[in-house]
Amino acid sequence: MFFSRYEHTIDEKGRMTIPSRYREELADGAFVTLGFDKNLIVLPDTAFQKLSTRISDTSLTDSEARSLKRHVYANAEPVELDKAGRILIPLWLREEIGLTANAVVIGAGEYFEIWTPEEWKKEKTENQNPDSISKRYANFNIPL
Repeated sequence: MFFSRYEHTIDEKGRMTIPSRYREELADGAFVTLGFDKNLIVLPDTAFQKLSTRISDTSLTDSEARSLKRHVYANAEPVELDKAGRILIPLWLREEIGLTANAVVIGAGEYFEIWTPEEWKKEKTENQNPDSISKRYANFNIPL
């Protein structure tokens, strides 16, 4: 499971060190794809396959389902950890979200997200507003 928040750098080749506590989850491979909030999502191979199965079960005749398939698959790239615990984030994905030298890595359960510091600051500010939180999450039934 991916949790917590980390700040990392991206080297000139586009490599980013993965937090050490995340590495075991990525040992069998992973996929990086464009997220839904001007970010990137990194999913272990098993989570990506699970997502892929769910997406594949959607109707080919549904325009929203086709759009989702294009969003996920056209922007997905397999990645592997190198010996130094880094992944190579393709240039075109970095350019999509404006990712340059610095990144914020956010755990999100079965996957983790990569944000630019500027976009993460905007997201974090919105998520810390009590009124916004109450309204955004009111319809979720989350029993403890």
